[in-house]
Amino acid sequence: MARVPYVPIADIDPEHADLLGRPINLGQALVNSSSGYGNHHMLGRWIREESTIDPRLRELLILQVGYSARSAYEFSHHVKISRAYGVTADDVRSLVSFSKGQPTTLTELERTALRAATELTLAGDIPDATWAKLAEHFDAEQLVELVLIVGYYNHVVRLLSALRIDVEPEYEEYLADF
Repeated sequence: MARVPYVPIADIDPEHADLLGRPINLGQALVNSSSGYGNHHMLGRWIREESTIDPRLRELLILQVGYSARSAYEFSHHVKISRAYGVTADDVRSLVSFSKGQPTTLTELERTALRAATELTLAGDIPDATWAKLAEHFDAEQLVELVLIVGYYNHVVRLLSALRIDVEPEYEEYLADF
């Protein structure tokens, strides 16, 4: 059970209604601090709309953060969201296999990026060897963006955990599938 109330859509100040493009538990909890949520939301919007990281890879990174952090909420939501960016059920299964050290159909670049996401999530750093492999594929701008994406979603999974945000019933099927 969440530690703060989920603000009903009808009770949200119209000035902040745009924050809930999708009426989900996380947004309805964060809107308890509309100003804080508004500022949090700006970076998320930039990641979705302006980052130069390939959207499919971005979604794989987010899924990896959710999986590595054991965030059922983040993982289930992005299994659904990622479909719009070309991530297939086989990709998600490969990500899970990769996370367990099993063979996968992911490309070398995808495995390197997911390794970086896991390392940053679990250890708070990306080792030099992983960074060097990333730098073979990404310029400085994209390296910073990759860290911003992974860092932002580490922030999100910690919000979800600390506030004890419940997975909505319509997202539970994605947990059962993977």
